[in-house]
Amino acid sequence: MDKEKGTIAVSLVEEAVQCVRRMGVDPSAMLEQAGIAPHLLASPQGRVSSAQYGALWNAIGRELDDEFFGQDSHPMRSGSFIALCQAALTARNGAQAIARATGFMRLVLDDMTAQVDATSERVRLVYTLREGVPEKAMFAYATHFIVVYGVVCWLVGRRIPVHAARFSCAEPAAGHEYRSMFCDDLRFGERASYVELAPEFLELPVIQTAKSLKTFLRNAPASFIVKYRNPDSMSARVRRALRTRPIAEWPGADALAFELRTAEATMRRKLKREGETYQSIKDALRRDMAIAALQEGERTIADIAVAVGFAEPSAFHRAFRKWTGARPTDYRPLGQRTQR
Repeated sequence: MDKEKGTIAVSLVEEAVQCVRRMGVDPSAMLEQAGIAPHLLASPQGRVSSAQYGALWNAIGRELDDEFFGQDSHPMRSGSFIALCQAALTARNGAQAIARATGFMRLVLDDMTAQVDATSERVRLVYTLREGVPEKAMFAYATHFIVVYGVVCWLVGRRIPVHAARFSCAEPAAGHEYRSMFCDDLRFGERASYVELAPEFLELPVIQTAKSLKTFLRNAPASFIVKYRNPDSMSARVRRALRTRPIAEWPGADALAFELRTAEATMRRKLKREGETYQSIKDALRRDMAIAALQEGERTIADIAVAVGFAEPSAFHRAFRKWTGARPTDYRPLGQRTQR
């Protein structure tokens, strides 16, 4: 995965876990396999790494023998994702790739279908539910989209811009997280459900091979859950600008706005619309850096505190609890959680 490792809201972990519980299965073993402390689910501000979320995703798929987490009346049996990738790998270009990916999903699921509606201006992935099937939760739409979109982006070797997304379901608690996953122009409670993509990818050649597929499958889905998020928002531009320099050299809001060639008031207004502030982005970057370092398990908490800009470990402990609702030790690898 690229250097934007990022983290994922615990609300999305909770949605995955709820799918397991609805199947009458205890999720404890799956959480343990993913290295996620169960009590983190009670922390609304909690985060997990993309690697942990990917490990949980795979553990649930194996344990339920359903890679769609029981969200369709027909299970997506273990191994389906591998078969999807193999089927799409022989596509000539992006148009064939997305047709094969959506066609494969139509074969393995009964309740939900996504069809490609393409014009010269846009490509829509239009979702429909079989007659008589109750409305699905956003997590079901997102699971389908992540699989199809992640595979097609990987096959053509770039992120496909998402211009808009509409869903007929109600807005979930993790609405803000879904906007970072899809795009800012995301609405719920609509008459139709679709995701609108820029059309240029249709003509791009498939550049992956059987050899690169092995690496992709070894790291999926962690390798694309965060990687293909919306890069064009103001918050993404601010994050990229900050990530290129040490924390000690992060500029003030006015200086950064000048660097991004926009007025500070405009930058703040756009960030507010995206549910962010300059301070919240800085905090999130420091939080994600800290979580990654804690999970690597190689440095002391005191060293990590200094690395993310705190002179005193006690100040880091307070900030980390504010950011995540948990202690730094809760994010250590399972065998190291008593470490300070």
